[in-house]
Amino acid sequence: MIDQQVPLRGCAARLPVRPRTGRFLVLAAVFICAACGLVYELELVALASYLIGDSVTQASVVLSVMVFAMGIGSLLAKRLRSRAAVGFGLIEAALALVGGSSALVLYASFAWLGESRYALVGFSLTIGVLIGAEIPLLMTLIQRVDRQDAGGAVADLFAADYVGALVGGLAFPFLLLPVLGQLTGALFTGAVNAAAGGALVLWLFRRDLSSRSRWLLVLANVTVIALLATATVLVDDFERAARRAVYGDRVRVAVQTEVQEVVLTGEGRDSLDLYLDGRLRVSARDEHRYHEALVHPAMRGPHGRVLILGGGDGLAAREVLRYAEVRAVTVVELDSAVTRLARTDPALSELNGHAYEDPRLRTVAADAFNWLRAARGSYDVVISDLPDPGITESTKLYSAEFYGLVAEALAPGGRLVVHAGPVGVRPRSFWTAEASVRAGGLSTRPYRVTSRISGFAAGQDRVTEQTREPRDWGFVLASRGTVPALALDLRVPELRSLGERELREAGVAAERVRIPGQAPSTLVHPRYWEEP
Repeated sequence: MIDQQVPLRGCAARLPVRPRTGRFLVLAAVFICAACGLVYELELVALASYLIGDSVTQASVVLSVMVFAMGIGSLLAKRLRSRAAVGFGLIEAALALVGGSSALVLYASFAWLGESRYALVGFSLTIGVLIGAEIPLLMTLIQRVDRQDAGGAVADLFAADYVGALVGGLAFPFLLLPVLGQLTGALFTGAVNAAAGGALVLWLFRRDLSSRSRWLLVLANVTVIALLATATVLVDDFERAARRAVYGDRVRVAVQTEVQEVVLTGEGRDSLDLYLDGRLRVSARDEHRYHEALVHPAMRGPHGRVLILGGGDGLAAREVLRYAEVRAVTVVELDSAVTRLARTDPALSELNGHAYEDPRLRTVAADAFNWLRAARGSYDVVISDLPDPGITESTKLYSAEFYGLVAEALAPGGRLVVHAGPVGVRPRSFWTAEASVRAGGLSTRPYRVTSRISGFAAGQDRVTEQTREPRDWGFVLASRGTVPALALDLRVPELRSLGERELREAGVAAERVRIPGQAPSTLVHPRYWEEP
């Protein structure tokens, strides 16, 4: 229990420095704490988007819950104004511990429990309450340090708060994330938060604290910093344990790139699995079925020049390069680390038939949308091998404007094929993608193929959402003119599993579950969302 009442607002604090210097130190603490608070907020949004998907929904949940909780925190802090200094110190210690450990706990709940939504809401609420409690207490402190009118104090306080938020918002993507990563970055931020809040109170307002209050604050801050430091030392072991819980014991490669987490499991080409941001992207057990269904229907007709958007694993390129008439293949992949793995990893390069060694293939590390805007030349075939529209953070790659750019890049008689996600699990997203292709000025022919192997994750293909249902792939074949019938080029070498009859039935299977009247997704009106 805190036994020392500090002076009420309006009474001068007994400071070891001049009032103007004390005011500067309080504003400096506001600056640092605001930067840390915004880092916690961005950390929750980024990690939730990675673990759960649908970044728009996760950002909306975090921001709305946090702003609501800030209001609650401000109201609760009214009771602490008579003990503003010690109250602020304890709140900063709690905020440092909760915010600094939030990424670890979210990742742990995902890895071992398979669910992180409840933890996300809980952290958003708790962090919001603690951040909201800061402002009334800081307002009390700054007026006690340097007596000034309320309007001037509010202006100074919010100016420091907003500038700090700017610095924190820029530091997260450009410094903390690339240098320290999500987990260590959050822990480091918590330590800075605890040090700033504790130093301000224990030094600047030390004369207003009783001996018990001082020792309580010292103990709280030392404990928090020690816990965060210990977690930082053990974070690599934690990541390995969590990765084993998520992917099993067969993890062979795990790389956190500037774009995503890339994980390869399995020892040889026949057991290889590729995960991007925790989602199963390629499985050697049935990838040939997906890539044959994606590539070969579009190759019926002229196919001298082929453009592959995404597909950095080289597997779509492998199927394209089976055609002797192909003269040039361009792979536009945002994450150069994926293409590097596809080129250098023995199992993955064997699985893609060493496609990157073929002189007809070249790669471009770029965003597909921006690259198409500046692209020159035309292509006989464009293959869009991108993540599902309900998952990808960049829904612009499934917008009508994007397909309009693709249409401009198609040669006369050229074809586009789009991987548009699972028809059965997210039918609205699939048919929205099909409507978006049509809105881009192309005629369409949808089709649906399923894996013949059960036991894969359904829906988002997350490893934590295993079911006994086979995977379900939806595609859209399109052209600027008449869309060719679903058929195979008779000159193609024999395929492993896809046949003419099944391909025709794939079109019927898609039409059977058509949702009429779906509006297209555009840049200003994105229409994709996660479906239950």
